[in-house]
Amino acid sequence: MQFRRDGRAHTSRQARVYRRTRLPSLVTREFVRVDKWLWAARFYKTRSLATEAVHGGKVEVNGDRAKPARALRVGDEVRVRQGPYEWCVAVRGLAERRGPASAARALYEEHPESRTQRERVAERLRYAQPLFVYEEKGRPTKKDRRAIDRLGPE
Repeated sequence: MQFRRDGRAHTSRQARVYRRTRLPSLVTREFVRVDKWLWAARFYKTRSLATEAVHGGKVEVNGDRAKPARALRVGDEVRVRQGPYEWCVAVRGLAERRGPASAARALYEEHPESRTQRERVAERLRYAQPLFVYEEKGRPTKKDRRAIDRLGPE
């Protein structure tokens, strides 16, 4: 139970606000879970998305496939695949809580080769031909829908 300076107990809402304002954003421990770090570093919007990505093999730590509870330490190399893009970063800080984007950016340092590769992929995608273009306005005809169905799931 949390207490105020005058000795009275906080209400539950006051205690939550007090805890939220008093906890530091950077972790003082020497390790943090991979899924928490990916969420705090803003690679994924939610922790469950980060956990799914780790389970799906989209995240490697020091060249090995990781599990969500894998301990991440400062200096570790993390490789994250998101769609056509691949991030290769070195861990520079640890955090269990999600903060502002500027603080999240300070948690890692991206390798220069990774950045140039991502920029090349983005440029290729920008100039690539679209897979399907509607020639007329409105919804596709029955013939167009059958042609789309023949392409199959991607």
